[in-house]
Amino acid sequence: MPSLKDEWKEHLLEVDGDGHDHPKMEVRNLRRVSDAGVPILKGISLEIPKGVIVGVIGPSGSGKSTLLRALNRLWEPPSSSVFLDSQDITHLDVLSLRRKVGMLFQLPALFEGTVADNVRYGPHLAGKKLTDDEVSKLLMLADLDGSFLHKSASELSVGQAQRVALARTLANSPEVLLLDEPTSALDPISTENIEAALVKLNKNSGMTMIMVSHSIKQIQRIAHMVCLLVDGEIVEVLEPQQLSQANHPMARRFLELTN
Repeated sequence: MPSLKDEWKEHLLEVDGDGHDHPKMEVRNLRRVSDAGVPILKGISLEIPKGVIVGVIGPSGSGKSTLLRALNRLWEPPSSSVFLDSQDITHLDVLSLRRKVGMLFQLPALFEGTVADNVRYGPHLAGKKLTDDEVSKLLMLADLDGSFLHKSASELSVGQAQRVALARTLANSPEVLLLDEPTSALDPISTENIEAALVKLNKNSGMTMIMVSHSIKQIQRIAHMVCLLVDGEIVEVLEPQQLSQANHPMARRFLELTN
């Protein structure tokens, strides 16, 4: 089963404090077949350590988004195939799971109303009302200031809306953040802002993140480890600086064409 190399033991020691490898999430022989009977995921197995940013890259149609959506049951994985803190996620209440394992999508989908209304949405469902100060702090985590608090969501640029969507996800205090190409629709400056917010969040809170991206350079900028997914299988698990050493022929060709 792919796991981190010895070089990351020091990072794990800083996060866990006891020097032991405790996967935050674990995927065991995860499979999915399309309605037409075509295999989409072919027995994925992966350990995701606590506090690490994991990049998932690979050709279109390789199963990246399908894998990501299994981690918070946007599609229902088979029993005993996905675990959070050693618990089978199919045995957990799905709403509680999604508060712990939040997700930021490719395009931000904000609700009508103000920025504050959007950020307060998740806690409100859980019976908690966030103060303006608490909302402002969440916006700051997403690289926005308090001046956005009472702005209408409809007035925001796509980049600003994506950062509000990030703050809204963070309002649920997730332990794991899933990111499905969160900057693919953004301009370079907005992309840089989102990346900076994610790196800062990971560094300050130790939040575990799993990001699907078509941008190898982006993954190299922010990820601690990279999973190369080809035709529904993880063919390589490498550190970002080792991507040029990929052995799998399809993975090498993908890296050459996209670099």
